[in-house]
Amino acid sequence: MAVDSIILPRAVLYDWDNTLVDNWGTVRAALNHALDAFGLPTWDEEEARARIKQSLRDSFPRIFGERWTEARDLFYAYFAAHHLDHLRPLSGAEDLLRCFDERGVYQAVVSNKTGRFLRAEAEALGWGGFFGALVGAQDAAFDKPHIAPVRMALEPSGLEPGPQVWFLGDADIDMECAHGAGLIPVLIGQGEGSGFDRFPPAHRHADCAALCGLVGCGLVGAGGDTISVQSGV
Repeated sequence: MAVDSIILPRAVLYDWDNTLVDNWGTVRAALNHALDAFGLPTWDEEEARARIKQSLRDSFPRIFGERWTEARDLFYAYFAAHHLDHLRPLSGAEDLLRCFDERGVYQAVVSNKTGRFLRAEAEALGWGGFFGALVGAQDAAFDKPHIAPVRMALEPSGLEPGPQVWFLGDADIDMECAHGAGLIPVLIGQGEGSGFDRFPPAHRHADCAALCGLVGCGLVGAGGDTISVQSGV
């Protein structure tokens, strides 16, 4: 694994699910609730992790066809009733948010989770104050990996998309979004998906705790400081 020196960011954009929080069980249960109601085979853990990346408005028409809005309503009803029940922060996530916040780095979220659920979860965790924007599915004209939600998330900071911005995520769609917007793609975890050959991360970390330990040492201000990190998948 190579070791590179990189410039610390002026802004960090985060994916939400499986990057900062674990709410996976509720997402899969809500989807399986809709699949079962339509007489379709439900998805096991492996299939769900491989296929649940895009926003609902992009994925449900392919899964459910012309009746996708009925499936959407079933999914939302189930998820709304249960999405806070098992929500938990992932290792090091809050420490990382606090570390960047204390050093003046702008932070925002770009997620394919529906915006109202995303913002409710952030508030339930007491994290709302860390973020300049929480952009979810259907908040922008297009969803991730399109650049539109990236621009919306950065708007309060006055920054343009570019290499001074990191995008942290756990899936290939996050790396695709970062590449498309000209951001620095940072992979958290083992990497969900098969698109990393086309959209490789600039560097990667086992979890937020690992990155927090690195960023917490020697970071004085937002942007311009240099640290050494592992690069490549």
